[in-house]
Amino acid sequence: MDFTAAPDWSALPAPADDGAAAHLVGLRLPSVPLLSTDGHTVDLSDQPGRVVVYAYPRTGVPDQPNPDGWDAIPGARGCTPQACAFRDHYAELKSLGVAAVYGLSTQDSSYQREAAGRLHLPFALLSDEALALTNALRLPTFRVGSMILLKRLTLIICNGTVEHVSYPVFPPDRNAGDVARWLAAKPTAPHVDRR
Repeated sequence: MDFTAAPDWSALPAPADDGAAAHLVGLRLPSVPLLSTDGHTVDLSDQPGRVVVYAYPRTGVPDQPNPDGWDAIPGARGCTPQACAFRDHYAELKSLGVAAVYGLSTQDSSYQREAAGRLHLPFALLSDEALALTNALRLPTFRVGSMILLKRLTLIICNGTVEHVSYPVFPPDRNAGDVARWLAAKPTAPHVDRR
């Protein structure tokens, strides 16, 4: 079975815009260091230029089942196809002036490293296992069993301030292409003097 293939999106429930991300555009990010899969700590508030951060609920592991009822949760399914789409659009995003791309979830970094390696991601995944950034930004979440997971959204951050939000994201495998189209229409990032 190909775990990177996109499912039949028409057979899955689409998420609705519940307004939970409406407050994010224009928000200045607080300083919250996050562990990345490359072993470094990343603080999105001090990243220069445009940075794309796609938040996703969780990546599964091949041959291990998803949580009970996973496919019935609107927008839950599709983390691997979304990550692969950002991998496949990575060079295009960089050519459009993106300084960095990151995936973000509440899974621990060791769990994320397995996915990053298996999917050959050219960018790091960030762990918000302690929910520090999630709580500071009031990112939309949902609960499955004992897990608090991020609802799927994508942030375009420019010099530490949220410039654009895609929410809800569905289908996930088209998100990277949608981000590229938005960036192509907004080719110049606002300049912020940080002296």
